[in-house]
Amino acid sequence: MREIEELIRNQTAVPYTIPIRLKVSIPLDDLLIFSAFTDYHNSLFGDLKIKFKINPHAFVFCQVNLIISMAKYYTMNEDELLGRSQQNLKNIDFMFRNWNLTFQYAKQFTQLGYTADLITELHAEPLTESGLKNLVCDIKPVTISIKNYIITEITANMAGYKATDACLNRVRYFYSQCPFVVPAKRVEVWPFPTSATLTGIRTSQNIPLSHVTDFSLLFLKEAKAATCIENLCYQNMQITTCRHNFPDTPMNTLDQQFFQLQLNESNLDLLFEATDEFEDTLATPRNTATRKLNSLTDLTSFLITLQCERNSNGALTFDGLDTLNQNTSVELRGAPIYQGATDSYCNVDTSGK
Repeated sequence: MREIEELIRNQTAVPYTIPIRLKVSIPLDDLLIFSAFTDYHNSLFGDLKIKFKINPHAFVFCQVNLIISMAKYYTMNEDELLGRSQQNLKNIDFMFRNWNLTFQYAKQFTQLGYTADLITELHAEPLTESGLKNLVCDIKPVTISIKNYIITEITANMAGYKATDACLNRVRYFYSQCPFVVPAKRVEVWPFPTSATLTGIRTSQNIPLSHVTDFSLLFLKEAKAATCIENLCYQNMQITTCRHNFPDTPMNTLDQQFFQLQLNESNLDLLFEATDEFEDTLATPRNTATRKLNSLTDLTSFLITLQCERNSNGALTFDGLDTLNQNTSVELRGAPIYQGATDSYCNVDTSGK
């Protein structure tokens, strides 16, 4: 708090500019990447590298509870505060005693560059002539953006993978006798041409499919959204392409079957565990038939993953959909669980365009 005050004290122009240090940790859990590093060792075929790019607009922010932040500040700087004037201690005590809960914290992240309602000022207003006061907070829309950034250090978290000497020797012998192929994944992004309406979504896109193993669906509330994606709370959702439905039965994005489906298809049911935020996003209702519900935790990690598999005579068949570079229709359809004013997927196109 004190650092922020000192940084903006001499700034007269709005917006204020504040340097911030961030720790970026990239979780690496792609099994195919580690398979390539294990099977195709650098000493065999030259350098294998992992390259990634950081999108500065994908960073997020969230306002913390001021009373909790003040309590931590008081605890960490107790000796210094006690050495100051008694008025400072009275002000802190006044805040603790009079803080009200009229401001509902969203408890969710907001992407940089977007606007959120934040507490911008606290002040006391007199209630009676005897000196009784009331603590009032000013709430205003605030936009936090990133102007530039410098990467100084990055850490990565990964599970342990190691090839034994016997394995490497066998790989060397095998590939000394025949050509080798390094498998790779490619992610293609295709937006659907139409958005949701008040009654749901039914849209299609004609695209070529080349050995497609998974469909991943993101439902953006804003065109520039890259990080904060919420559960749209839809039912009867399904993708149809190549004469197959994925999944076999329509989905409800809040029921137990959908929850287990997403854990299975994201490989989060065995070796890797889902974060609490991801599980909450899949399982927490955002509305009822009569009202929207405030979030008790961050619910902006929503993603639908559908493996291209089908039920064939009781056995699961992975097709790896391939249309031989020919366009084919990919249709998405679904409807909100609750329609009208309580529809939590607010970015609807009422004009039907």
